[in-house]
Amino acid sequence: MGQDNHSGGDPQEQQWGSPGQQPPPAPQPWGQQPPQQWGQQPPQQWGQQPPPWNQQPQNPWNQPGGQWNPGASQPGPPPQPWGFPGQLPQGGWTPPPKPGIIPLRPLGLGELLDGAFQACRKNPAATFGTALLIQAVISLLTFLFLGSLVPSALFSSEFDESDFESVESNAGWSLTGLSLLGVISVVGVLLLQGVLVVPIARSILNLKTGFAQTWRLCRSRLLALAGMGLLLTVTIVVGLILFGVLLGLLVSALGSAGIPVLIIGILGLIAAFVWVGVKLSLAPAALVLEPAGIFRSLRRSWQLTNRNFWRCFGILALTAILVSIISSVISVPIVLITSLVTAVGSGPDPADAGAAVALFGLNVAITTFFTAIGYAFQAAVTSLLYVDLRIRREGFDLTLMKEQETAAVNPDLVPGRRSAQPGPDFGGATPPGPAPYGGPPGPGYGG
Repeated sequence: MGQDNHSGGDPQEQQWGSPGQQPPPAPQPWGQQPPQQWGQQPPQQWGQQPPPWNQQPQNPWNQPGGQWNPGASQPGPPPQPWGFPGQLPQGGWTPPPKPGIIPLRPLGLGELLDGAFQACRKNPAATFGTALLIQAVISLLTFLFLGSLVPSALFSSEFDESDFESVESNAGWSLTGLSLLGVISVVGVLLLQGVLVVPIARSILNLKTGFAQTWRLCRSRLLALAGMGLLLTVTIVVGLILFGVLLGLLVSALGSAGIPVLIIGILGLIAAFVWVGVKLSLAPAALVLEPAGIFRSLRRSWQLTNRNFWRCFGILALTAILVSIISSVISVPIVLITSLVTAVGSGPDPADAGAAVALFGLNVAITTFFTAIGYAFQAAVTSLLYVDLRIRREGFDLTLMKEQETAAVNPDLVPGRRSAQPGPDFGGATPPGPAPYGGPPGPGYGG
């Protein structure tokens, strides 16, 4: 009996040192699990199924009420990507929308050039038609003016001194006419840049614009554009006269030593002309699209180009060089051929002189055609540069996204015309807050 009682007793009453027996686990603090040996699975509680082999254990950080357990090796919260605090992006990165010719974000050089080409291609009547109309008027006035000054005998092989005397007697009228032609040319270029900003801006929202519709939408700003052209022409002429007088006095006072001063002065004049031209290149677009007055538009262009002068200068200079090269490659051979025909076919016969005048007019027409195409493309690039600077400094892309929703119900929509928020220079106040895309906010429109 004693032996049976000793061998069949309660296992908890057995001694720890018995062979084949393990000591009971020591009590663990609350919230900790007993250490497991390598390769041993943790004990499962009653009624709990182990997770499948392809399922990761749940992160206690994602469970409500989960707390950090200093004794257990639990993974921390997953790292959050920059720009999405507290949540993960759904579906990854989404590119900016592109409803029309350009994506609604800051543009690169290739996108500016490609967008200008696409806008001209999709609206040929509004872009090339407008450029041809303005340039044709300027060329016709130039042709008629030169024809009235130069006698027809100069186109023939026989002429006398009286023909030259008639030209010299009209020197005063010639200078006056050339000055008027210069004013008309400047006004025409500004008209072209101001008018073409409407079809270019509408192409951003994939809206097509016709020739008549373009002029109708710009009708209220044509007089202001003409006034801006007249103001700039008078300013340039007065500035050149004053500069010439001062430089002449300085050279006459210095004598032979004034020649280097003359060269430096001319180079400085060219640099100043280029600098002011780039700073004011966006004024026609601001005058039509926002709209604003003449002086406010000039100030607006000056503000938009702040801290962007070299970029604007590079884009406008590269565009002018490309247009000049392409126009020269196409037009120069044609002009040379017609000039050769004019030189060979001219003679004492009045019919030959008439043919020479006709061929001269043909040369003018060919030059006008290719010049108009080049001006249209340059105006399109300038308009997109204006839109790009507003996107960088003011978040104009958000305004375009909002106006895209109403583009289907408003066939005469001009993007940005009703959404310009006036700043101090425009009789209002700029709302506080940082400017988008790193553009520093400032007075007026973020300038």
